[in-house]
Amino acid sequence: MPLYEHVFIARQDLSNAQAEGLVEHFSTVLSDNGGKVVESEYWGVKTMAYKINKNRKGHYAFLRTDSPATAVQEMERLMRLHDDVMRVLTIKVDEHAEGPSIQMQKRDERDNRRDRRN
Repeated sequence: MPLYEHVFIARQDLSNAQAEGLVEHFSTVLSDNGGKVVESEYWGVKTMAYKINKNRKGHYAFLRTDSPATAVQEMERLMRLHDDVMRVLTIKVDEHAEGPSIQMQKRDERDNRRDRRN
């Protein structure tokens, strides 16, 4: 089955438990339609570059999935209809990266910006 990565932004006035509940809800939608979630990450509340629906911040979540296209289409359709979800990005990838995403890595593990200046 194809591999996908999904990032979605939920409204800032949700609690952390409600935002993580959305991740579980959409994971269930995928599994009900024949897909599976390989990994999910809740990135927390982050400031956005611009306002979306009068919100400056949002709860970010990340899913790595192994699902048929019909399951992904159904999940995206339900995300668009859900009032708490503001934005969705889905990308088809050749393979999933090992370990945590860039957002979850410690700053020490990331490339150091000072090295670029030298």
